[in-house]
Amino acid sequence: MEQKKILIITYYWPPAGGPGVQRWLKFAKYLPDFGWKPVIYTPENPSYPLLDETLMKDVPENIEMVRTKIWEPYQLAEKLNKSNKKFKAGQFDVGKNQSWKSKLSIWVRGNFFIPDARVFWVKPSITFLEKYLREHQIDTIVTSGPPHSLHLIGLGLKDKMPDLKWIADFRDPWTEISYYKHLKLTKSSDKKHRQLESAVFKNADITLATSYTDAENFRKAGANAVCITNGFDESDSEGKVKGQNHQDQFTLSYIGVLEQLRNPENLWKALDELIKENTDFAADFKLKFAGRIDDKILYAIENSSLKNHILNLGYLSHGKAVEEMQNSSLLLITNFPNEASKGIIPGKIFEYLASGKQILSFGPDQADVAKILNETQSGKHFNYQDTETVKQFILEKFNLWKEGSLHENTQHIEQFSRKNLTRQLTEIL
Repeated sequence: MEQKKILIITYYWPPAGGPGVQRWLKFAKYLPDFGWKPVIYTPENPSYPLLDETLMKDVPENIEMVRTKIWEPYQLAEKLNKSNKKFKAGQFDVGKNQSWKSKLSIWVRGNFFIPDARVFWVKPSITFLEKYLREHQIDTIVTSGPPHSLHLIGLGLKDKMPDLKWIADFRDPWTEISYYKHLKLTKSSDKKHRQLESAVFKNADITLATSYTDAENFRKAGANAVCITNGFDESDSEGKVKGQNHQDQFTLSYIGVLEQLRNPENLWKALDELIKENTDFAADFKLKFAGRIDDKILYAIENSSLKNHILNLGYLSHGKAVEEMQNSSLLLITNFPNEASKGIIPGKIFEYLASGKQILSFGPDQADVAKILNETQSGKHFNYQDTETVKQFILEKFNLWKEGSLHENTQHIEQFSRKNLTRQLTEIL
């Protein structure tokens, strides 16, 4: 039987690194197992904030790739202010860390490039893909954002071809994401963002969310929304030797990008107090970073009592990052602190789950992450005001580690495997 075709419109594709690329890379990897042939539409000359050549191993052999050129204004922004390099990854300075150049750059980014700086790819892509779709048999298209400009490609194609089946995949929310309020939007710009978002919700046949709360919020806003979370790929751990339960040091690891808006200052305070109060803990504790840590966060930690306990490995390939998870005692995950972000489930939590390690999580109360941790009995979630209870949790895990009793746990996680999630997707298709 001939496979159905699905056109995946995505900005991020290997050799891009980071979590944004992995969702549809993994779907594309397993879709053929369920009777669907993926076709990828992506920029010919993208400006990726991170590169990871090792992800190329997951690209299906002989996959059909369609590319067109994109123009992005990031080079101009970086000439204005070097810190604008963070914009590519949706990051920027906040609060007291903002210079006047940062403030100007953020204002320009929010009000001139709606919904984002990849907007210049929208019209050329609509023109190109309308012709492509009329010449090729495609059963469904997917737009994956952020960048949410890609959803405008889907919106334009749906307008020209009303019978086209369109799935709008929101890896993160649009106007409800935490940094939206930091974009210094004028009233007219805010209105335009919300109008475009509403149009996507109402015209897409299906809106995919990566969390339970986001799906509920999207439905309230008029979308036909379904939740398919991110997940872990069992093949990523094949052939890798997991770390022993009792390692030389009690290692708390953060894997990934840590930005100012998700900085757990109460954790650094708790660790500082534990080091000063507990000589055993001070002798055995290591704080490991593997990824891109905001320089201002790193500077503050390096000028505290934690300075002699830090191991900063920098950005690692995905495979190496998985190894570092497995060679840790406790894994750290952080989310934006405000209530509107309780539906965000950072993608790395699923690989954390697959590692079997206990997870220390920070974010708003009643977060979707807390629900997952409770269901899988794999850790504990705290808000950004907790310090004493955080200390108690870390000390409890440290004492278990000292006794050699900090056991691994992987129960109830099969639902989050990439293959099972792809099965869910094909059932929706």
